[in-house]
Order: sequence, then structure tokens, then C-alpha cells
Amino acid sequence: MSDSHVTDRLEVAAHTRNLAVVREFLHAAIKRSALPPRDVNKVVLAVDEAVANTIQHGYEGRNDGTVEVLIDADDKRFTVRIRDNGVSYDSAKGSEAKANIDMQQHVAQGNKRGLGLFIMRKVMDEVRYTSREGDINELTLVKLIKTE
Repeated sequence: MSDSHVTDRLEVAAHTRNLAVVREFLHAAIKRSALPPRDVNKVVLAVDEAVANTIQHGYEGRNDGTVEVLIDADDKRFTVRIRDNGVSYDSAKGSEAKANIDMQQHVAQGNKRGLGLFIMRKVMDEVRYTSREGDINELTLVKLIKTE
């Protein structure tokens, strides 16, 4: 495999209309990376969920924030960090509640929301969240690049 290293950064206003901008940015970085085609949709889905959650929940519908997306990829891993300074998410509470969701029961109960973190954990190899109250929230999503 070639020694490809991709780093890129995008900052957008926290508006849902910018989800398409983030997707285009992500696809452009993926094309320059060693991420195999079988993992592209997984990474796009996870990043889309993360940015949508940040816009909707982190800024609670306010339109005054920004979302920063940083990509650092090499031949071994594709890493996306999503930063914001909105309301922090209680990842301990959320991870316990969402770690073992029974998907069929969740949908059968009419729930169509609340699966973002669950989906991210299913499709990515690492999901880490750090937050300091009144400071930067950072969600790190990592997809390991496996050669077959």
C-alpha cells in the first residue's frame, strides 16, 4: 500500500443545510485516502450522524455555533474529529443506555431517534468523546484500514 497521508479541516456554521457541505468535504478526503470502498459508507454514515447530532442537540436549535471537522488519515487508520462548543453530551449516561439497544424493539416502540451513538459504535472501530464544560467538545471516530 502506498504511504498516503491525508489531513484536512473544515469549519461550518451549525445549520443542517451544511450537512451536505460536510459530506462533500468528507468524500473528497476519502478519495485521497487509503480507505477501502467497503468502508466508505460506514464512515460517511457515522460522520453524518455525529454532525447532525451536534447541530441538533449540541446547539439545541440555536444557529450561532460552528462545527469543526478534522481528518487525519494514513495507511492504517482514517480518523475524523468533530469539535464544537455547544452543550456537552453525558457520554457515560448515553453509552450505558444505548450500548445494548434491541433494534427491533426500539423501532417497534415507534422510536425513530436516539440511535446515532449506537450506529457510530456499530460501524466504526473506535468512538471517543471528550468534553470540558464551557470549552470544546470533541468526538473522535476511527476506522481502521485493514488489508486483505
